[in-house]
Amino acid sequence: MRKFRNMFALLLAMVLVLGLAACGTSSGETTTNDDSTPQAADNSQSQSADTTVITADSVEKADTESALNLANIKPEWTYSENADAWTMAIVTAVTNAELPDYQGVSVCVPGAYVKGVDTDGDGTADVTGGTASGNLVIDYDATVTSTNGQVYTAATAPVIINTGAAGYSAQSNQTAGTTYAKEGYINIACGNRGKQSTLSDGTYTGDAPSCLVDQKNAVRFVKFNILLGNLPGSVDYFVSTGGSGGGAHATLLAATSNNPDFYDYEISQGAVGVYKNSDGSYSTTVTVNGSEVELSDGLWGCMAYSAITSLAEADMTLAFEYYLNPDYSFNTDFQKQLAEYLAAEYMEYINAQDLTVEEAKVGFDLNGDGDTSDTVALTIEYDETGHGDTNGYYGTYLDLYLAEFEQSLQDYIDRLAYAEDWTWFNSDGTALSDSEVAAMTDADRAEAFINGWYVKGSTGSSSGGMEGGPGGDSAGGPPRGEKPDGAGPGSDSAGRPPRGEKPDGAGPGSDNAGGPPDMDGGSSDEVGTPDSGTTQSASSKTDSANYSSFAEMLAAYQADIAEIQAGDEYDNNIVDLYNPLNYIGADGTDGPTWARILMGASEGDISMMNSLNLQITWLNAGTDAEIEWQWNGGHVPSEIFGDSLALYVDTMYGEYVDGAVKITKAAASGQTTNGDDTEPSGTDLSAWVSYDSTSGVGMTLAGAAAYRTSGAAKAMPGFDVMDYGQEDYVFGSSTADARHWDTYVLKVFEEHADTLAELFN
Repeated sequence: MRKFRNMFALLLAMVLVLGLAACGTSSGETTTNDDSTPQAADNSQSQSADTTVITADSVEKADTESALNLANIKPEWTYSENADAWTMAIVTAVTNAELPDYQGVSVCVPGAYVKGVDTDGDGTADVTGGTASGNLVIDYDATVTSTNGQVYTAATAPVIINTGAAGYSAQSNQTAGTTYAKEGYINIACGNRGKQSTLSDGTYTGDAPSCLVDQKNAVRFVKFNILLGNLPGSVDYFVSTGGSGGGAHATLLAATSNNPDFYDYEISQGAVGVYKNSDGSYSTTVTVNGSEVELSDGLWGCMAYSAITSLAEADMTLAFEYYLNPDYSFNTDFQKQLAEYLAAEYMEYINAQDLTVEEAKVGFDLNGDGDTSDTVALTIEYDETGHGDTNGYYGTYLDLYLAEFEQSLQDYIDRLAYAEDWTWFNSDGTALSDSEVAAMTDADRAEAFINGWYVKGSTGSSSGGMEGGPGGDSAGGPPRGEKPDGAGPGSDSAGRPPRGEKPDGAGPGSDNAGGPPDMDGGSSDEVGTPDSGTTQSASSKTDSANYSSFAEMLAAYQADIAEIQAGDEYDNNIVDLYNPLNYIGADGTDGPTWARILMGASEGDISMMNSLNLQITWLNAGTDAEIEWQWNGGHVPSEIFGDSLALYVDTMYGEYVDGAVKITKAAASGQTTNGDDTEPSGTDLSAWVSYDSTSGVGMTLAGAAAYRTSGAAKAMPGFDVMDYGQEDYVFGSSTADARHWDTYVLKVFEEHADTLAELFN
């Protein structure tokens, strides 16, 4: 139906308006809403059009811009005295919303940027508090100084877009939170379609890339209204953030910035600033004061927490991490054999990518020549005899993986000076006096931490949930639909056996609250139907609850993947659309200036190698990309030890914006009063981790693998309806909300069918 409607509109438009020109020229200069309110065009992320194009329907373009112009909508605004912020009630971000309750936008702006609300259209503020419908009167002379000392105005303020989609689920429209008003940021909350979304007739409509497209359309809507002067903020400094599935979409939003592969999907929903031309090309301009200005869905930065992407690699990476530990206990022979095959497949996959990394960019001497001035090829090698402690695997790729793990622990230790509410003990278990705590040096804290002579306080514990949540006001609690931090099995059972296994208590759950092993909140170890929202856990001893034979499961894979590869209504493979690695550095993509991905190093939801691959690819594409694997942090970890999203955004702003303040993290004030716990509860790492004050921490690859697998909470992939778990629902169809789609798993199934069939169930 959607395809027919689009084709009809195109044919009608070509007949009626052929010859009507819409000039797509963006001057690259500052445009203005009036003589006193300068608005920056989005010149940093889009190319200026230099030819005249024939739009598919210039009337539709004008109607869309009129319908999505907040000056015509006159939304309701509410002022919060406590937060000194104005929040806009939810409005629909597109003109042809399939599910309007999931395709809306709300915006919160700092009160300093607003003189009041114009309720009668005369350009002056009639209401300066409470709730009123109308248009903001923006004060472009006002400034806000963030908590870190960065200075912003209504024309330069960063805009934070919160990507919901926890577990790749639908997110109903929500009101933007006031979290970032004190920092001078504009905050956006948007809804999105997602897995299990259905129309009124029960038809599924959560296929990829609908969730991502709804977020792109929200970006377009807000940027359009900034350009018109209806909202404060800079179109050049949009930052995406989210956790888990939301972290995946924050990453995807940045990785696919302004790529034409998504334009047809944006157009189908009635997005502003993207239209199909009569020659099959696209027009991406909006009219501002009579001039055509480029409108991009691109981003300047990305702050992703536990980004569950790329799913295209997730099965192999998870299997590879499990298999790196020879002592990992698989529940069935089928699982173990499948892990071995997928690990070998991952080695072939990585080596085929021809990956390289500049040592200076990651800060590690990977080739061991004593400097960090080289570009190193990243490969995985295999030698079962020489590297039995990792089931034969080694190589420069795994050297980088290990270096990141060592750095995650070192970073944690280096920040212990910011601890404020810990209890510290000496070697015999006696609590230190207040004066002894005040006199502790960095080396003292490091020694105490390595030996477990402490009880953590809140300043060093990842409580789960990124700062503020997606659009919310709480710095604690996990985002909607996510498990609490630390949930997962395997936290306290391991001893200190050979081959680098973790010492007792190390790993996920040792310092955090426990939780059920089922990551979707279900109570069963067995996977349910697609509708049930459950996923098979690592403790399951059943290879499949849905298929009676391997042949039956293989046939389902083959049929599903053939259907996906045939293409959707726009002839796209929707799985490929959801792989950020396909777009980073690709032609047609405007990459972000910077990106940061914060993973909990002990989380079991996805392999650390996924974030590593994102960093490598982004660095090679010219993006300033950082990953942090927070030591003992769980899924969607909170910022700790004085770090925050605002600190990073302000720092990047100071780094990349001319004239901005160079931000330095405030020095630790130091703990002067010891906590009141009576006995230490920290994990003794001394038999597992080497440390001295000169060389820092040292780990082995086998140790890192044992640490990771202790938190394994997902089943080995390849079972039942879903490959990887709850995240696959987005790859549904019109009649089912989950399909098999992983071609790498299918390849292993087909190549090793005889062996796997004998082991199945």
